[in-house]
Formats: sequence, C-alpha cells, structure tokens
Amino acid sequence: MSHKPFDKFINKEAKGAKKKEAFRQEKRRGKAEARALGEELRKKKLDKKRGILSPELAPKSTPIKATKRGKIPQLEVVSNPNEKEKKKRFNKKSLLQNIAPADAAVEADIDLPVSDTLMPLNKFIAHAGICGRREAADLIRQGLVQVNGDKVVEPGYKVRGNEDVKVKGKKIFLQKNLVYILLNKPKDYITTAKDPEGRKTVLDLIKGATKERVYSVGRLDRNTTGVLLLTNDGELAQKLTHPSYEIKKIYEVRLDKPLVKKDFEAIATGITLEDGFVKADSLAYDEKDKSIVGIEIHSGRNRIVRRMFEHLGYDVKNLDRVMFANLTKKNVDRGTWRMLQPKEIRLLKFMNQSFLKKETSTKGEKK
Repeated sequence: MSHKPFDKFINKEAKGAKKKEAFRQEKRRGKAEARALGEELRKKKLDKKRGILSPELAPKSTPIKATKRGKIPQLEVVSNPNEKEKKKRFNKKSLLQNIAPADAAVEADIDLPVSDTLMPLNKFIAHAGICGRREAADLIRQGLVQVNGDKVVEPGYKVRGNEDVKVKGKKIFLQKNLVYILLNKPKDYITTAKDPEGRKTVLDLIKGATKERVYSVGRLDRNTTGVLLLTNDGELAQKLTHPSYEIKKIYEVRLDKPLVKKDFEAIATGITLEDGFVKADSLAYDEKDKSIVGIEIHSGRNRIVRRMFEHLGYDVKNLDRVMFANLTKKNVDRGTWRMLQPKEIRLLKFMNQSFLKKETSTKGEKK
C-alpha cells in the first residue's frame, strides 16, 4: 500500500512561528559553537605571545639561550612543523560568518594594531582620525556606523581593533601617522571640513601639509582669528575639548567702546547667560585704551566670549585667540601654519594631568 497520501502527516514540516523558532535555535547553537572556538583560538594566540605552549605542541626539550648575568633566561620556542598544515585546513570564512561582531578578532594575520583589551566603538573611531569621541558617538546613534556588516547604534559597543568598521559606508582603520598642525586662523574662514554654502575652510589653508585627514580641535567662528590646532589624534582632541580638563584659552577682545568698571567686575565675578552661569578666570584691559581687553577663560561653550560682552551691551569688533592650552601664535603669521614640535606634543598630552594635580593640591592647602 502506498504511503503517499500520509506523507504530509508522517514527515510534517514545521511552519510559521515553530519554523522561525527552530531557525533561531539553530542559529544560536552555531554562534555559541563559533564563539567557543574563537575564545579557544584567542587563548592560544595569547599564550603563544607570552611564550606558553599547549601540552600537545610543547617540545620534548626546550633549548635555553645564554643570557647576561642577572637577567631572566628567555625560552626559545620551537615551532611545530604540523602547525602550518593545521592553519591551511582551518576555514576562517565559515567561522567568521557565525561569530558575533565583537568576537571576530580571531583572525591572526591582520596587520592592524590589535589590543588585548576591548575599547568603545566611539573611541576606535576617534583613534582612526575621523572625528572626536563625542562626534563619533553622534554618528553611531544616527546609525551611520557598521561593524562586520551589522549596524551598531550604541557608542559603548566594544571592539578589539581588527574588526571591519565602516563609517558612512567607508572602511576605517586605527590611525598610525599622527599629525599636529598649528594654524594662525584669519577672518572669513570656517573650521568645518566642508561647507554646503561653498565658504572657505581652514583646510584650504593647509593644503599639501599632510596626506592624513585632520580636523580642528574646538571651533573658532568665522570672524574669530588666532590659534587653532588641527590633528587626527582623536584621543588628544577629546581631552582638549572636554570641560573636565578646563583647558586655558586667552583672547584679545576689541570692543566698540571702553569697558567700564562695573562691567569689568561683572565679568570677573560672573554673569548668567541664557545657557547658564559663566565667569572669566582672569581679566585685564589696556590702561591707555580700555576698549582692548584680555580675557582668560576655560569654558568651551559656543561663542561664549562674544556673548558675555554682548550681554553687557558691547559690540565685539575683533576677537583674537592668542593662546590655546600651551600653544601660542608666536612666529606664525596670520593665515600660515607649522607642525608642532615633539616637545609641544608631549606637553599637550600631559599638561592636563599635571594641571589637575596642581589644582587638587592647592585646594587641599587652602582647606
């Protein structure tokens, strides 16, 4: 007797929700197996870096190199002749298709700098020289970043450094060649990379300075002149613009009329603007011409110096930044640039920590 009429009952195929759930379970199992294999490979790779061999690969006798007295002997690792053959049989592509994005770091032959520890995705983008961390976080939230083909919207998503990361469809890499350019910005230039209105940008002034993609640290509005740093060092840019570091900025302000004493005291003690309270760290004016004012401030709020004087009824005719962090425009003519010296770069990177320590110790002494 034929069983064909009963086949649909005997070999009943799952449909609808059951079929979807079965597919999901199968996918989970595949990912779990791939992840376990990935962890095992990572452990072996790390052990190999440390000079630790697994029991099956350990040589019967390990020769010891001669060393100078007082130093720990270094073990000479003898490679297994079958190791290359094992690598050939290992299909990386099939494994990576099933591994979660954060686990795709099992590839051993990528030349990019890879960290043994995870880093947030927005930090990776900043280190790639695309923009600062806060701007990178905005790009991620807007859904413009992909990791190993998957869209990621969480800035804190962890990566190792050798994943396939794309920003706006373009693959990015950790930046190796860091560049630091000091520009004496003239008027009528904006600090963004591109302008839809076709206005001149500061990048037009540094054409040919570097092949690397750089961006300005902090912003000066179109009519503000003076010291501007351009770099692809995202970590340094984040430090120099973050409010917690209180980076010093000094401006020379030319007003439409002399600054009167009550307004001088108001700026020194602090005033309340529409976006909150602000005060100058230091303030002085020219005794011969009180319309020329020097102001030191660490706030990074938009157009903060102009708004402070405009709030008190003054019109700012000219605003020039003469110092940013430890950088000045000395020997740099308006509209020209120069590369930072190694000593200046070191000071920029470590001045924040020393500044915070000094502040803490001073407060302790006052108490």
